[in-house]
Amino acid sequence: MNNRRKDYLIPITIIGVLFFIFGFVTWLNATLIPYLRIACELSAFESFWVTFAFYISYFVMALPSSYVLEKTGFKNGMSIGLITMSLGALVFIPAALTRTYGLFLTGLFIQGTGLAILQTASNPYVTILGPIESAAKRISIMGVANKFAGILSPIILGAVVLQGVDDLVIRLESMDAITKAAELDILAHKVIMPYVVMAILLFVLAALVRYSALPEVDSDEDESSEETSRTSITQFPYLWLGALAIFVYVGVEVIAVDTLISYGNFLGFEFTEAKFFASFTLGAMIVGYFVGIIAIPKYISQAKALMLFSILGVIFTIIATLTTGYTSILMIAALGFANSIMWPAIWPLAIDGLGKFIKIGSAMLIMGIAGGALLPLVYGALSDVDSIQANQAYWIMVPCYMYIMYFAVSGNKIGKKITSSVDA
Repeated sequence: MNNRRKDYLIPITIIGVLFFIFGFVTWLNATLIPYLRIACELSAFESFWVTFAFYISYFVMALPSSYVLEKTGFKNGMSIGLITMSLGALVFIPAALTRTYGLFLTGLFIQGTGLAILQTASNPYVTILGPIESAAKRISIMGVANKFAGILSPIILGAVVLQGVDDLVIRLESMDAITKAAELDILAHKVIMPYVVMAILLFVLAALVRYSALPEVDSDEDESSEETSRTSITQFPYLWLGALAIFVYVGVEVIAVDTLISYGNFLGFEFTEAKFFASFTLGAMIVGYFVGIIAIPKYISQAKALMLFSILGVIFTIIATLTTGYTSILMIAALGFANSIMWPAIWPLAIDGLGKFIKIGSAMLIMGIAGGALLPLVYGALSDVDSIQANQAYWIMVPCYMYIMYFAVSGNKIGKKITSSVDA
């Protein structure tokens, strides 16, 4: 481990670029949800199948991703992931030409599959490149790259596909079926060029990563490993609790970002203004990441930071559900700050000491990303209930933050031999 510390800069920079790509592709969903709801004539519940198709791929493909990494290594696996994402982007071409929602979802699933491989490789890579007690700081740095891309992506895609959509929605109400179909076809075609450009860039990046100076890291040599006394992944209960913490965390993070444009429109804001709301949440996350970079572990441990930020999540959610207008919007956006430290803190707390089980353990945590598939669907279903206001549907996040608080306080210690300050 000591030799590795001298060579952090190049691999961390390369991984930072990959996290930028993660963010750009992932947070396009915030724009795709309202866009496809109009273009494919969907209900709120149906539109949130966007997040389901994208995030369920992590659950389905995480273990196969672990197998791919075992066979190819971290670097080649990352290249394969980028190529897979490129293929998923190309599926948007026939999806847009035929205005077929199922094809859009297929493309999103394929993109999510590529990201599952990339995430399974890159997160443990960042974790084991340095001391475990400062892993949250390194992952926070990656998070800044991720969320900065996330701020840009809905603005860029929104400028292309949501341009003039407010007027279109009004005009659609008075159109006959043939004219309406023609107008919606034109709207659907707007997404083709952005995704063609994305496919080309992802393929080029795959080649660059394949021939880069990114070194392989042998996780089996982790000095803090508890593998010598454990023979099965089932013997790490804190890992399983961490996977559930990832599940609820990703669920609330996706809700806080991907619902905000539609929620703003529900509150009466036009899409020309609401298209920026998701970027508010991601901007708040960047602020939180910088707090983590500065404070962890110098002033506060990863576990304590996770506890405090989960309490903030509860407070912001309650205020958002009890208010309307800009106040409610800003409280949902403030959840970005509360959520910022969660992935960087949960990951090292759950993966510490896995040793030779680190790849399969990482895959299990990646499977937890399925929370981004299921919880937004619950929100969408509640939003479609006539007797429930959209802001009241956000109540589902409160128990999620309370579980994360439990994991921060005690869940991360169950079955773990505490040997470092990672849990202090």
